[in-house]
Amino acid sequence: MICAIVNSNDIVITDAQSALDVLMTAKYDVGTKNIVISKKLIVEDFFILSSGLAGEILQKYVNYGGRIAIYGDYSHYTSKPLHDFIYESNKGKDVFFVGTQEEAVDKLTQ
Repeated sequence: MICAIVNSNDIVITDAQSALDVLMTAKYDVGTKNIVISKKLIVEDFFILSSGLAGEILQKYVNYGGRIAIYGDYSHYTSKPLHDFIYESNKGKDVFFVGTQEEAVDKLTQ
């Protein structure tokens, strides 16, 4: 199973279209729909559930058969809905929130 590991010095996912661009680039350049990305490369609004951005992006990924594992430190977030969202996502098979890049790759290749 192949994963595309996204690396950049800039924020890569700022809205639903940029998230879809990442998925399509991985599909056509690498031949995978499995995306591994640092949370630092995703606009902070994604982690504010009331913005609707996370839902919009993740719905697009599911619609296009994409899977994503976002790694980083989530400990500073105090939002119970966000913690619940992360918990429920991690029980599924398409979206994961983990601590390290290695864990992200493991989740998508199991």
